Formats: sequence, structure tokens, C-alpha cells
Amino acid sequence: MTQQIAPEQQAPTVVAAADVRRAERTDRVVGIVQRQGALAVLLVVVLIASATWPNFRSADNAGTILMAAAPPMLIALGMTFVIITGGIDLSVGSLYVLGGVVSAYASQWGLLPAFFAPLAVCGAIGVANGLLIAYTRMAPFIVTLAALLGARGLMRAFSSEGSNTYLVESDAFRTFGTGSFLGIGYQVWLVGALVAIGMVALARTRFGRAVYAVGGSEDAASLMGVAVRRTKIWVYVLSGLLAGLAGAINAAKLGSGVTVLGTGMELDAIAAVVIGGTLLTGGAGTIAGTVAGVLLLGVIQNMINQVGNVQSSYQQVISGAFLAVVVVAQTYLVKLRRVT
Repeated sequence: MTQQIAPEQQAPTVVAAADVRRAERTDRVVGIVQRQGALAVLLVVVLIASATWPNFRSADNAGTILMAAAPPMLIALGMTFVIITGGIDLSVGSLYVLGGVVSAYASQWGLLPAFFAPLAVCGAIGVANGLLIAYTRMAPFIVTLAALLGARGLMRAFSSEGSNTYLVESDAFRTFGTGSFLGIGYQVWLVGALVAIGMVALARTRFGRAVYAVGGSEDAASLMGVAVRRTKIWVYVLSGLLAGLAGAINAAKLGSGVTVLGTGMELDAIAAVVIGGTLLTGGAGTIAGTVAGVLLLGVIQNMINQVGNVQSSYQQVISGAFLAVVVVAQTYLVKLRRVT
């Protein structure tokens, strides 16, 4: 005999199911806002700028924005992996300028040394950062701060306290820095390819899953069999390599290894990554969000240049305001997802 359920017994079940569906919808919406918020703001800012300044929407200006964004994009790409693991890398600004100086010096031997010399030097510093953080459990802030000072000092020693500016001697390397294909600079093509590889690596590979797992909980990741130490080492190596490469392509563009660059660049990279939706606490973030964050800051700088009578230093004020708003919004969204 089939047992009948009274209507008053069915009502709580229906209400509970509706609450679950409502909580799931809220969680999805919050997640989309957290991941795609920077892209939405970027589109709005581009539309406003295009309507305000006719020169902004020209193809030449778009190329200028992309060329200017190429080195910061590489640095922010590496920083994304680091921050998702719950770490931080303050050394990238110094590695950027060191990579540029080493690349310009090595260009006397040709194109390949100009690329690989900064990768070797900056990658070695990234290895040192990763080993210290992974095996001594020292705070990433302290380790990479020491690397920041060390790399800057190494650059000054290499350039005789900054008095020697090495010129790029390889014609092929200079061509890479100033040439273009289909109207888009070679540097932009290279960075675009590396960003695409980074997206695939983070979203579709075992290494990417390990990065998210370590950022979510190191203890849980270890219990799941994730090589926590190895993952930490690799993200700092990747950050060092990309910072060195960013310095190299900037040296190719400028035609020399300028020694006064890179100050505060690590903070710009962190700002772009966080604005792009990556949580400073780790465990969440996307490369696409970082791309949107870097482009957003680049577009803001270009808008300031379009105005003409506004100092470019105001970009830092605007970037800081964006960062503060985003961090507050992320904190609220995380709390909202926990509640739901």
C-alpha cells in the first residue's frame, strides 16, 4: 500500500528546494561578477573613451596600447600563477630591469643570446625564490623582497652603478622590438601566444589544477597527492622567467638596456592581477581576468594621454582607487558566497 504524504509535510521540502536553487543562482552570479567584472569595466571604459576622443578608436592608437601593455602583461601573467597559490613576488620589477640590461649586453652575440641570457639569469633567481619559500617555509613577502634588493644590486653592479647603458647591437633583435606583422608588433604576437599557453596550462593541465589546489589549501592539496613544494617552486621560476623576458622585449623596443626602469612595476602587476579577479588569499583567478586588468590600466593611461593636460602620475591614483574598490568588492563577494 502506497503511503500518502500530507500537504503540510510537502511544503517544507518544496521551500528548502527553492532556497537551494536560489542560493545556487546567487553563487553563480557572484562568481561571474568576480571573474568577469574587470572585462565589463574595460568594455565600458573603452566605449566612453571611443565616444569622447576620436583618436582613441584609431588602429594606430590600439597598436600603441597593445605595445605598451606587452611587458606588463608578461609580468602579470607570471604573477597570476604566484598569487593563485597564495604567494606574492615582489622581485619582478627588479628582474624586469635586470633582464633588460642583460639582454642588451648579450645582444652583441646575436638574437638568441639576447633572449636566453636574461631567461637564464632571472630564471635562476626565480629558482632561488621558489626553493627558499618551498623548503624553509619563509614568507614569500620576505624572500621576494630580498630578491628585489639583490636583483637591483646585481643590475647596478653589472652596469657600473647605472653609468653604463648597453646598446642593442643585434639588428635582428632590434627588428623584433620595432617591427610588426599585419600591423601588430612582433612583441604583441609573442605575448599573445604566451598568454594563450598560460590559459591552457592553468585551466587544462595537471599543473594548473595543482596551482589552484595549493592556493585553496596546502594541507588538503598534500592529502590529495599534489606536489606542493614542486608547484611552489615552478610558479616562482615561471614568474622570474617571464619578468626577464619582459625586460628583454622592452630592451629590443628601446634599443638599449635602460637602468632606471622597473621601480614599482611589481605593484602594478599585483594591481592588474587583483583587478582581474584573482584573490590575494589564493585559490581563485583566471588569466583572462588578468589580461582584462592589464588592458584596463593601459587604457586608463592612454585616456590620460588623450586629455593632454593631466599628469600621467594620476594613473597611479586611479589604479590605487581601482585596487581598493576591487579588494573591498572581492571581500564582500567571498562573504556572500560563503553565506549562500
